[in-house]
Amino acid sequence: MHTFSLADWMQPIYRGEWQAVGEMMLASAQKLASMGADFLICPDNTLHQALRHVEPRSPLPWLHIAEEVAAHAAERGYRCLGLTGTRWLVESDTYPEKLGARGLRYVRPTAAEREEINRIIMDELVCSIFKPEAIAYFQQVMRRMKDQGCDAVVLGCTEIPLIMNDANSPLPTLDSTRLLARAALRRATSP
Repeated sequence: MHTFSLADWMQPIYRGEWQAVGEMMLASAQKLASMGADFLICPDNTLHQALRHVEPRSPLPWLHIAEEVAAHAAERGYRCLGLTGTRWLVESDTYPEKLGARGLRYVRPTAAEREEINRIIMDELVCSIFKPEAIAYFQQVMRRMKDQGCDAVVLGCTEIPLIMNDANSPLPTLDSTRLLARAALRRATSP
């Protein structure tokens, strides 16, 4: 396991410098490869936008979080997924590309919803602040997504499952971090 501090990651993200984010991921990949890792994962959804800059030069293969979510959703028979996560993730092609490859549709939050979800994640959840108003807001967004035809919702940020889950969501939830962890365990223990 290797990571940089959140502040180090956020500097290039705020500037939209995904190549620089990729260089940081590649530095971690090289370190982990030198320690004997067999494959790599990144539990941060937002960082997956930079994976296209990393994979061609990576010393090891990566499991892609959106591919794992898409595979699980297809196995469960879902047809249309609501996307939640940071605004950088939700505005990117990270999930649409992988969902589309499996014939799955998706609904993004509106621009205003993206900003509020991002604020909740970055100003509250990352700081271990859990407010009932945040839960209510996510529920409102998810209800709208359900009304637009979604049959499940992607919890596309490691912090969202701190407040949202199947028990309080209007839609079945797909916890991306948990699905990636399960895929990594399967891969690590397969012959």
